[in-house]
Amino acid sequence: MHNIPFLDLKRVNLRYQPLIDEAVARVARSGRYLGGEETATFETDFAAYIGTSYCVSCANGLDALTLIYRSLLALGRLKEGDEVLVSANTYIASVLAITECRLKPVFVEPDPFTLQISEEALEKAITPRCKSLMIVHLYGRCAYSSRIGELCKENNLILVEDNAQAHGCCFIDEKGCRKTGSLSLAAGHSFYPTKTLGALGDAGAVTTDDMELAETVRAMANYGSDRRYHNLFKGRNSRMDEIQAAVLRAKLHLLDEENKERRTLADYYYRNLSSPGFSLPTKAPQLSHVYHLFPILLNNDVDREQWRSELAHKGVNTDVHYPVPPHLQPCYKKAFGHLSLPVTEHIHRSVVSLPLFPGLTPQEIAYITEQVNTCAV
Repeated sequence: MHNIPFLDLKRVNLRYQPLIDEAVARVARSGRYLGGEETATFETDFAAYIGTSYCVSCANGLDALTLIYRSLLALGRLKEGDEVLVSANTYIASVLAITECRLKPVFVEPDPFTLQISEEALEKAITPRCKSLMIVHLYGRCAYSSRIGELCKENNLILVEDNAQAHGCCFIDEKGCRKTGSLSLAAGHSFYPTKTLGALGDAGAVTTDDMELAETVRAMANYGSDRRYHNLFKGRNSRMDEIQAAVLRAKLHLLDEENKERRTLADYYYRNLSSPGFSLPTKAPQLSHVYHLFPILLNNDVDREQWRSELAHKGVNTDVHYPVPPHLQPCYKKAFGHLSLPVTEHIHRSVVSLPLFPGLTPQEIAYITEQVNTCAV
């Protein structure tokens, strides 16, 4: 009897076990558990990997995005009440970072085929009140495009990336392959254990080429302090610990290899999944996605929970990313529940994520595909 989990972190990390054991032991023996050499080295290595001048570590991905916007406010590049355009179908953390800084989110519908922010909807949504755009590389798919870059320049929009789900993802054009996280003024990263580059707990980072912004983010994350007992800003305590940094260092050098494995699995799905009961998002060029998640969209006449339950009975476990869009969450319903976002709402009603993680065997991916294709609709 098959019992294939949606995600098996133990299996994912098993290939790193000797490196992880050595990294944790190294930190334990060092006597330095915060703000040490492990964190500094990871910041240098991750900045080099992403292709930016600076990386500032912090406690988690939400903090990373929040610190970017708090720093932009402190530097006078934004002011409270400014509008920030954001993907309407994102995870709520993207929106929380905006409202935490007393900025106003403007929800932009996604393209129904790519599930990423729609260029056409974005262009229509821009007003003089809009001062920033946050693109979200949702599901490990590249949300950036040349047209989005042009719209930001034409409208003086500060571009920020939510790169929590897309470490190693690329934007490909005539300039070559540039990694997401390096395409904007600044990007927020999450190293939550489920991510393509995952720690053993919470951790995050900001990448940027802007030295002033990097220094401000670093101060903001350290109680607003630029030096000991000297607080320039009303900051917060948001730090990556040395164990997480050491584990991430151990895993970073295999990230591209793991992403290649994710692409191979996704390619199998694209070649073999077919059913009248669901559709697949548009497939993009090989290097531009890292498939943190593999979503499919069920048809309107399919009962999602019944469909998932039948698959689970056959040993295929799935998940939903995400069942309720941010504008309809209880915390935002009063402010934004009146909005009509039909594409977003359809995606959240119909999306299901299939298992896709490094370590899935050819036999398992074939079994998953067979059961998904034949699941009663």
